Amino acid sequence: MWLFSRKGASGFSASSTAEEVTQGIDGTGLTAVVTGASSGIGTETARVLALRGVHVVMAVKNMPTGREVKETIAKRNPNAKIDAMELDLSSLASVRKFAADFISSGLPLNILMYNSLSAYGQSKLANVLHANELARRLKEDEVAITANSLHPGAIATNLFRHSNLINGRSNHMLCGIASTSYGEDWPLFCRQ
Repeated sequence: MWLFSRKGASGFSASSTAEEVTQGIDGTGLTAVVTGASSGIGTETARVLALRGVHVVMAVKNMPTGREVKETIAKRNPNAKIDAMELDLSSLASVRKFAADFISSGLPLNILMYNSLSAYGQSKLANVLHANELARRLKEDEVAITANSLHPGAIATNLFRHSNLINGRSNHMLCGIASTSYGEDWPLFCRQ
């Protein structure tokens, strides 16, 4: 459909893949924490960041699934620097433990990708508000760092996997015009 293939000023379109958007980027020496990295957009984000040399810390609620995703990424990319750490964003104790464990790892935090499905609507609004406030403060302090947030659009994921009303198949109908084949790439489209 022409709407998704039309390229914008960046040279990319809604059908551009994460690999296309990040082509030529060397993330060596950077560390990214990706929440919700055990499925959907989070998995694709973690995979492509690792492909570009970023040390990825997958912050996941379900460690067995997180380990499987980590192994899959490492199998496809033997040079990937990727770790899985437990993080349940609905538990302040879990958030504190994750923060303490991450700090004790000695890794820098260069990129933080909030990509969790926990309290989805409120958390997405909080992400936008946080990014806006962080951007304002960084600008005010004349720090050369940008803070961005984006809405990935309507994407057919397993967001409604626990819903009695909407299951994975009807979710595809609900989202209609978008699919994970290109929708999962959208977080990586947010670059300068």
